[in-house]
Formats: sequence, structure tokens, C-alpha cells
Amino acid sequence: MEALVNLYVATAEPVGSKAIADRFKLGVGPATIRNTLKDLEERGLIQKPHTSAGRVPTDKGYRAYVDNLLKPEQLSESEAKQIQDEMMLDYGKVEELMEQTSKVLGEISKQLGVTLAPRFDQGILTNVDLIPVADRKLLVVLAIKSGLVRSILLEADSSLETLALEKTKSILNERLCGLSLGEIRSSVNERLKETQSGDPRLIKLFLDSSAALLDFDQTEQLHLGGTINIVSQPEFKDMEKLSSFIELIEQKKILAELLAAKGIKEGITITIGKEIDRGEMDSCSLVTSSYGSGDVKGIIGIIGPTRMRYAKLVSLVDYTAKLLNDILSKQ
Repeated sequence: MEALVNLYVATAEPVGSKAIADRFKLGVGPATIRNTLKDLEERGLIQKPHTSAGRVPTDKGYRAYVDNLLKPEQLSESEAKQIQDEMMLDYGKVEELMEQTSKVLGEISKQLGVTLAPRFDQGILTNVDLIPVADRKLLVVLAIKSGLVRSILLEADSSLETLALEKTKSILNERLCGLSLGEIRSSVNERLKETQSGDPRLIKLFLDSSAALLDFDQTEQLHLGGTINIVSQPEFKDMEKLSSFIELIEQKKILAELLAAKGIKEGITITIGKEIDRGEMDSCSLVTSSYGSGDVKGIIGIIGPTRMRYAKLVSLVDYTAKLLNDILSKQ
């Protein structure tokens, strides 16, 4: 089974017993291999596509391979260095880091890299900062326990005075710090009413803008890298299949929900073919991992054909997730 999967991944062509015998030198003849392949076919692990003499793995076969035979293939030193060099940069926003991560995953894997930004709802607020950037423009910055930052630029209806900003910042920190962003979103109006200090106009400006600051649209949090890699795969020669897949990834909301539905689990998760439960992705697999700090976690991964180098991609996603954890912990 392992030999057939490896050869099919390498060639994208149905695999026959002679090809396995010639390539892997297993010490047995094509007839013995042919009988083994017949047994695997009867068990639903491989199948003959159309009238081809060769066979290809089924989703069940890939699952058996991943669960029982997969041996992660270590990244080369040059690949590890490339990932570090391209990710360990100075980022003004978390979104920039997420975008770069998906780009790196797509570049190294030659598949589609995906990054779903952390779910901020469970993040604990540690500090609110109000930074005047122009006469009437105010940058509101929320610092979250994991090291992540959320910010929004607001426009006040009058000049910003230093004392009013300091008093307002103080009351915001006093009333909101230590709570999760989800808790703040559901109770911010109650928590900030009847304040004895702080500028009422600035408090109102914060409240009026809290929806934009505290609501997290997962569509905006999904980043893709390397779309051209996956659409050039043999599996997408069928234009109808390609069109359906492109439509799916362009509707980021659906793809974000699909990734989130897999759950944020520790370690690597591999989802194969029909297990994804989206017809447009029946011939695809997902290799994903969680990343983040504490309760604030996101998902990174790779989408590619079921005929993918699982051994290499598992190591790539795992290494990148751990590096991302390190980067976020130092922000």
C-alpha cells in the first residue's frame, strides 16, 4: 500500500504491479504484487480508474496510509531556513503575519496555503491605548494576553486633548481589562455607562465604534497563498471541477467556516476527500494545525489533491505552526 501511494503521488498515473516491482525492488515478482493489489482492491483501499490496468488509492486507502504507514519526512535545512527568513520579519499588524504565513506555506508546499487568524473572542484584554495620530484622528489599540493586537482608527468631532485622552484611557482600562473580548462585546454599554471620569465624547466614540473593533468577521481573517499551485494540478484538468473549486475558495466565508468546523485541536489533523463534506473538494485533502497562545487560537494548513506528499506536508505544517507560536509569543 505504501509503495503504491508513494508512486502514485510522484507520477499522478495509475500504478501497476510491474511499476512497483521495478521501482521498489521488494524482492517479490509482479505476480505476487498483483495478488496483493487485488486484495487491497477487494478491501476498498485502491481502485481501477476506468479501463486502466493500474490502480489508484481510494479515500479509504489514503486514510489507512495516513493512520498506519505515514512517516513524517523532515524538512531540509534550506527549507527550514527559508521559512524562518520569510516569516521572522517586522509586522505592523497580525494580518500581515497571517498573509505571509499562507504565502510561505503555498510556496514551500507547491499547494494552496491557508491561514485562519486567531479567534479573538476568548482573548483576554490586557491594555487599551488611545493614540492621537492627527488633530481629530485617534488610534484605539487593544492589547490581548496572547501578545496579539487589535486596532482601529477613529475620527473625533473635535480636537483631542491630552488630559481627556488619559482620563478616558484610564477608565477604559479599569472597566474592561481582565475580560475576554467576547465578554466586552456583549456588555460594553453596561460597563461604560455612568462613568464618573473620562471624556463623555470619547466614551461615546468608543461605544459607537465597538462593533467594528470587537466583531471578528472570519472572512476577513482567512488568508490564501499559492492558488496557482493547486489549480495547475492534474486533478483539475476538468474545467467544471476547477471552476467549482475556484468559486469555493473565492467565497472565503465558506472556506473559513469549513476550516473552523474541523475544530482547533492540538497537533496535525488530516482530512481526506469526502471527509471534508464539500462536493467541490472531493478530490482534495486538508493538512491543518492549530497555533496561538492560551485560548486565542487559529488554524494554518495546506489544501491540495488527495494525491499529495503527506509525509512532507505534515512536517511543513507542524514546523510552521510552532514557528508562528514563537513569533506571536514575542510580539
